[in-house]
Amino acid sequence: MSNIIFISDLHLEESRPNITALFLEFLAGAALKADALYILGDFFEIWIGDDHLSSFNQSIIQALKAATHQGLPIYFMHGNRDFLLGKKFLEMTGVKLIPDGYIIHINGLPTLLMHGDTLCTGDVAYLKFRKKARNKLFQKLFLWKSLAKRQAIAARYRKASQAHISTTPDYIMDVTQAEVERVMHEKGVQHLIHGHTHREAVHSFQLNDKPATRTVLGAWHHHGSALMCYSNGERKLVHL
Repeated sequence: MSNIIFISDLHLEESRPNITALFLEFLAGAALKADALYILGDFFEIWIGDDHLSSFNQSIIQALKAATHQGLPIYFMHGNRDFLLGKKFLEMTGVKLIPDGYIIHINGLPTLLMHGDTLCTGDVAYLKFRKKARNKLFQKLFLWKSLAKRQAIAARYRKASQAHISTTPDYIMDVTQAEVERVMHEKGVQHLIHGHTHREAVHSFQLNDKPATRTVLGAWHHHGSALMCYSNGERKLVHL
């Protein structure tokens, strides 16, 4: 594969119209020139179910549908904000779901794709919540609730998350290098791409006595961020 774009952590929500407009412009323009677009989680700030078809959500769905109908393959990985995105959304948009820990070959190089949250082993409180939230029974019980109740629960979760972030040291919420190396060794790769931490960078290190890289995708706070992988082998983090 060649000319692939990777993005994550857009945190799309109605209260950030500038970022939404930027994404829609990107999707209808630069993205269509790529061979594939990968969204590695936290695409939405919150997703409470595929039946939450607000006008805002529908505008994003229609934009994704238009892009896939024009021939752009779009692949989506669940993040910690939008893990309830499901089959109906995929059917409405034409987007394909990939699992966390997915391996692709970029110009012949096997590359591991992750959202990145499971690499933050120091954030024990978050990982405990994650285990509960990813339980299928827990999700089914949540989705059985009314939209109004789900919105109220999501609002409480968001408030708790903001409090956790504001009181937890940065190093706790960043990835653990030992876990990065363990997972990459287990998967048999020298290259990893992930999001979640919002710490856009390319980290180079040695793994199994060979050069390895960990590319962290940037969050869409004040501008867009993407990793462009070109057919000539070049990989570049760019701002949009």
